[in-house]
Amino acid sequence: MNKSKHLKAAYEAIGTETSYSVAEALKLMLKHSKVKFDATAEIHFTLGIDPRHADQQIRSTISLPNGSGKTVRVVAVCADDKEKAAKAAGAVEAGGEELVDRMSKGWTDFDALVATPDMMRVLAKAARTLGPKGLMPNPKTGTVTPDIEKVIKELVAGRLEFRNDKFGIVHTVFGKLSFGEDKLLANLEAMIKAIQDAKPSGQKGVYIKKLTINSTMGPGIKINLDTDAE
Repeated sequence: MNKSKHLKAAYEAIGTETSYSVAEALKLMLKHSKVKFDATAEIHFTLGIDPRHADQQIRSTISLPNGSGKTVRVVAVCADDKEKAAKAAGAVEAGGEELVDRMSKGWTDFDALVATPDMMRVLAKAARTLGPKGLMPNPKTGTVTPDIEKVIKELVAGRLEFRNDKFGIVHTVFGKLSFGEDKLLANLEAMIKAIQDAKPSGQKGVYIKKLTINSTMGPGIKINLDTDAE
């Protein structure tokens, strides 16, 4: 009951149709977070793309200036001689065909998967399990690479992958409220720039149609990017 009262009061103070500058929206998000745990800062972009077209897909990565605050469990698919180095870099599991067999049988207890190029042929047998969960390594996001140690370290440090859903919306995070205003602002601005830089060449018309941020269980706050451009 209290949660709904807090949310109702927050929306009355913020306004459901009012939009704010990036800095103002962030201040409001912090002010109206009422949970007793370290809430996650979330961001949602409604984009003017047509996800049915391959040339309008959004899929990229970002290393936020202050990390994401998420604990990322990384698994590496690689040859035997790279397993030790992969685990030393931070992978929770590393291996070849036996590991892929586990995945093909439904094991997906991890957040990110990296693979060396020579193992993609082996990994194909688990594609039916990994693909729908967005876990299949992809050269576009750097998760298919001969230098898996470097990528594992980046992922563990908080590198995020973001992609649009079937409605043309990108949902992701930009930190924890415990980071404080300055660090969150730097992360938020970096995330917005990453989406702007990822604009597909085939996209026409308004690109970012709607932008909203919120904390876990907090109110959605609209951002007007034109306010910051003035």
